[in-house]
Amino acid sequence: MTINERAEKAVELKNSGMYNCAQSVTAALSDMTDLSEEQLKHISAGFCAGMGNLEATCGALIGAGMIAGLKTEGKGTLGITRQMQEEFSRRCGAIKCKDLKAMTDGKPLCPCEDCVRNAVMIFGETMGI
Repeated sequence: MTINERAEKAVELKNSGMYNCAQSVTAALSDMTDLSEEQLKHISAGFCAGMGNLEATCGALIGAGMIAGLKTEGKGTLGITRQMQEEFSRRCGAIKCKDLKAMTDGKPLCPCEDCVRNAVMIFGETMGI
């Protein structure tokens, strides 16, 4: 599966109403880990609505960071997640859920579907996939 296909899978999962932003990203990237999609869905369940409904860091970005940690076995993950945060902010305009959902001219700065798609794409680009 290509990174583009994974990104679209993440959007489909998010739009299904059965996955939050973090879960959508981790599930779409699950085949890159030793954990099952279901295990990742459980692990990432509390990271929606900006880190447990605090409107802080976007769950999609947190999900990508979780998979990066699994993929790198924790080696160099801090630098990788920093790169992902910077690119996510550049593409989406912010990294905090509250800011991403802020309405301007009747629409959010970056809709959840775009956050999920961007998080998966940025993960792939940063990890060289």
